[in-house]
Amino acid sequence: MSCKCIIVDDEPPAIKVLENYISTIVQLELLATCKNAFEALDVLSSQRPDLVFMDIQMPKLMGTELLKTLPYPPKVIFTTAHKDFAIEAFELDAVDYLLKPISFERFLKAVNKVLQVNYPLPETRNFGISFVYFRSDRKMMKVFIDEILYIESIRDYLIIHLEGNRELRVKLSLNQVIEMLPEIKFLRIHRSYIISIDKITAFTKTDVEIGRIELPIGKSYCSSFSKLVPTNANLPNGVEERE
Repeated sequence: MSCKCIIVDDEPPAIKVLENYISTIVQLELLATCKNAFEALDVLSSQRPDLVFMDIQMPKLMGTELLKTLPYPPKVIFTTAHKDFAIEAFELDAVDYLLKPISFERFLKAVNKVLQVNYPLPETRNFGISFVYFRSDRKMMKVFIDEILYIESIRDYLIIHLEGNRELRVKLSLNQVIEMLPEIKFLRIHRSYIISIDKITAFTKTDVEIGRIELPIGKSYCSSFSKLVPTNANLPNGVEERE
């Protein structure tokens, strides 16, 4: 069962950020985006979403005022650049109050307040997704899951290494990214590396090879890696175990 949601915001960049975040959460289904409260009223009456990501300061009718007009309001997460409306928002029983710019970690924390109770995670995280969006160079970049080789953490940034000698630089943590990716396809092997399981070409007890690239396996990650390839008989096709 999915949680149907809409975005109500008059700022296109803010909408893009939320669309990207929502696309990474398998339980969320985005029904529509609305540029003002009046568009939202039509969608709320016709599609009846479970959750609304609502800006507060919008033309003609504010988000808090819109919420007050609804006899049976859905769950609401306010998204705003202003701190001044927090008390009013929680008086209206808002799930959460997110200040722009909104980090993925903070977004996920707010959404989990809804999902953990009413929309539990499936057994496999993000199973079946074929792509995700990442913000890079002020753009939302579409990245296909099968093109990712490995992800490298460098200080405050990540480098997503892609097929064809391509790279994407994003400002996220490895913990944030691993939640966005299908757990059956990706594995964290080090405090600085996430690898695509399908792209492993060889390995030992201490390192993994992806093509010509050799990556270390951290001591605290050896157990999870050994569960992936516990014996020579269980090796994925085309993978070589080196002595």
